[in-house]
Amino acid sequence: MQKMTVSLVPSGLTSGASTLRGRNFLEVTDFTAGELERLLQLSQYLKVQGRGEQRTLLRDRTLAMLFEKPSLRTRVSFEVAMTQLGGDVLFAQGAEFMVGTRETPEDAARVLSRYVDAIVVRTHAHEPLQRFAHAATVPVVNALSARAHPCQALSDMLTLRERFGGIAGLRVAYIGDARNNVATSFAEAAVLLGATVQFGCPPTHRPSESYLAKLDALGSRSGGSARAFTNAVRAVRGVDVVYTDVWTSMGEERYRERNDAMLRPYAVTEELFGYAQESAVFMHCLPAHRGEETVAGVIDGPRSIVFDQAENRMHAQKALLVGLLTELKGLPV
Repeated sequence: MQKMTVSLVPSGLTSGASTLRGRNFLEVTDFTAGELERLLQLSQYLKVQGRGEQRTLLRDRTLAMLFEKPSLRTRVSFEVAMTQLGGDVLFAQGAEFMVGTRETPEDAARVLSRYVDAIVVRTHAHEPLQRFAHAATVPVVNALSARAHPCQALSDMLTLRERFGGIAGLRVAYIGDARNNVATSFAEAAVLLGATVQFGCPPTHRPSESYLAKLDALGSRSGGSARAFTNAVRAVRGVDVVYTDVWTSMGEERYRERNDAMLRPYAVTEELFGYAQESAVFMHCLPAHRGEETVAGVIDGPRSIVFDQAENRMHAQKALLVGLLTELKGLPV
C-alpha cells in the first residue's frame, strides 16, 4: 500500500503568522469561510500525524476549561487534544466556576488571563460569555452556550469534508429543532462553505425569516443557502446528509413534553431516511435518544457517521488550539 504523504503546511496555510492567533471563537461567524477552510485543512493534516510528532506544538502552554454544564465528548476531546499537543489542562466544573455569579465575567477573565494561555468555556447564557471573552487577554473558545456550539460545527464540517471531499454543493437536511445551538452553528458553517441547508421542523421550532435571510447572506459568495419546510419528507428528499439532534436541550427540560408532542412527526426513521439519496449519510452530535429523534436502524446503520463526528471533535479542536496559540511555524513532518 502506498504511504500517504502530507505536506508540511496544508494548502491554503502559510508558514507565516496565523490570522487566527490570539482570537476568540464564540460563534462560527467569528471566522471567515477561508479561515474555516484553513482550519479544516489543518485538522486533516494533524489527524494523520503521529502523537510523537505533535507533542511539542503546544508545549509549556496551559488551557483552562470552565464548565457549568456536564460534558463527555467536549471535555475529553479538548483534554486529550491539549495533552497530545504537549500542553497542560486545568478543569473547573459547576460551582467551582459560574460565569457572572461568584464574580463578574470581566474580573474572572482578567485574572485567568494572567494564569493560562487559552480558556474554553461551556456555559448557559451567551451574553456573560461575550463579556468574559471581551475582557480576556487570551483566546476564549465557546464549548457550548445557549446560542451556539461552534466546535461541534467545526468537527461536523471536517467529517463532511472527509466523506465527500468538500462541502460546497452538498444538500443537507436538518430535522427537528431548527433553532437550537447545534442547528444554528451547523447551518452557519455549512452555508459559509457552500452547502444548501433544508430545515424540516414544525412552526414552533422554525428559524425566523430574518435568520434564514442571514444564512442566505452568509452563503452568498459560496453558493450556500437555507430553506425551511414544515413537511419532513420535502426537507429530506434527495439530500446528501440528514442531521438531527435531541428534541430537548440541556437546561430546557421544562419543555420536554411540549417538544415531544411537536417533534414526534420529525423523527428520523428508516422510512424518512429513505427519501434521501442512496448515498446519503446520517449525522447526530450525540448523545442520542433512540426511539425519539431517531431510531436504532438509522443511527446504528451502515450510513451513520455519528462516531466519525465524535472522533473529529478532537482533531478539529487540535487545529483550533494550534491556530489560536501559535504562528503555525515549524510543524513537524
